Amino acid sequence: MSMNGSTSLSHKYDYRRMLPHYQKADRPVFISFRKLSPDPFSEEARDLVMKHCLHDDGRKYHLHASVVMPEHVHLLLTALRDSEGWPFALPQILKLIKGTSARSVNRLLGVSGPVWQEESFDHVIRGDVSLEEKIDYIRQNPVRRGLVSRPEEYRWLWCESGGGSI
Repeated sequence: MSMNGSTSLSHKYDYRRMLPHYQKADRPVFISFRKLSPDPFSEEARDLVMKHCLHDDGRKYHLHASVVMPEHVHLLLTALRDSEGWPFALPQILKLIKGTSARSVNRLLGVSGPVWQEESFDHVIRGDVSLEEKIDYIRQNPVRRGLVSRPEEYRWLWCESGGGSI
């Protein structure tokens, strides 16, 4: 605590960053992560990020929905199990998606360095109603932002219903 009796914000943040990702086997997880810089991704960069979100679908996770917004990403996925029956760990999945997409985006832009904020938000989905609510949240994200008038018009939205992009 500081001299005035309050805990510094940086100390609180450090504590929060040390918390483990809660993962329950065979349950979908809603994940959000943001760009490090506030400037929006180009269309080409969003194409690359979406490609990396989809890459390990069916290998390390079952992807239910994904949207790549100009400065953040939402994913809804269920971790699959490895050859020994253990679910792939969420930090491993996020490192894979964020790391490979960052390298591709940097290569596209001819730069180097971090692309994503280190922290991500994740939350275990509790039931089918909640799963459908999160899929709808992901679908409506570009509409709420005014980027399109209907979800189907947004190029960087993918949902498993209907066999892929909607």
